[in-house]
Parts: sequence; structure tokens; C-alpha cells
Amino acid sequence: MSGPRARRDAEAKAAGVRLFLVDVDGVLTDGGILFDGNGVETKRFHVRDGHGIKMMQRAGIEVGIITGRTSEAVRFRAEELGISLVRQGIFDKVATWREILGEKGISPEETAYVGDDIVDVSLLRQVGFAATVADAEEYVLSEADFVSSRPGGHGAVREIIEFVLKSCGAWSRVSAKYFDAGEGG
Repeated sequence: MSGPRARRDAEAKAAGVRLFLVDVDGVLTDGGILFDGNGVETKRFHVRDGHGIKMMQRAGIEVGIITGRTSEAVRFRAEELGISLVRQGIFDKVATWREILGEKGISPEETAYVGDDIVDVSLLRQVGFAATVADAEEYVLSEADFVSSRPGGHGAVREIIEFVLKSCGAWSRVSAKYFDAGEGG
């Protein structure tokens, strides 16, 4: 596994992030879609991505989901992680992002988005910090300020979150309790 790739200005862009948005299929999951015998969709999420999202929230950075598909599994996972900003079944991700900016009073430069496929390119071009996963399509890789070393659904979002937290100076604060042996570490 090779390391992550970051553009020269990626750290400066990541330092200003106040809203961290992610796609689901191929980003928080490996892109596979499973149906049981009754047609109920299930998804596999990586626990490290979930923990990273909680760390991001503790740093005061809101996390949201914008995804083209609609899934009860996504609603459940978002609820479990305390993500209230969830937009599913979205065809025009840029229009939805603009609506969110208006609702939150956040500038485009203060937003990050993690996507992996052709439907994500237009939004990746708009946000302040664009990130993707190692196994994204080539034309998505070329749009990203940061490319994780891990594929989607395998801790890639956690890797991106750690980069953002380190870039904005919040990493040591949100991770200190884990490295302090005196607190059960």
C-alpha cells in the first residue's frame, strides 16, 4: 500500500474546513450493494471511519452526508454517529451543497467533500478541500487535493479526517486521551 497523496496546498485548504461532507457508496463503503432474500439493502461500514467522524465532531467540525442513493442502512448509520445533516437520493449534489451553505452560513472554502465517482466531480471542483479514496476513478483522483492510501470502505475516510484534523491543529486535542496511558490507554 502506497502512502496518501496530497497537493502542495492541501494542508492549507484542509485547515479552513468547518463542514466535512462525504458520499457513501465507494467512500464510506467499498461500493458493493448487498440485498437479502427480501430485497432489503445492507451496507458494510468501517468502524475506524465512524470513530474518525466522532473525532471530527469533537473538534467542532460538522459532518454531513450527500449521496445519490437512498438507503435505510445509511439513515441508521448516520443516526448512530450523530450525523443529522443527511441528504439521500440526490441527483444534483452541487445544488444540495449550495442549499446547505445557505442554511449553515458557511462559505465554499470552509467545506470539504469526499467523493469517488463521476457524479462527484462537479462538487469536488466547488469545495474548499476536495478528497477522494485510493480506488476512485482516475478522473476523480485528478480533482482531489488529497487522495487516501486506502480504498473506500476500508478506513479511507478516517485517513482523510486525520489529515484535516492535523491540518487545522485539532488532532492533538481530540487524540490526546488515546495516547495518555493514564486514562486507560
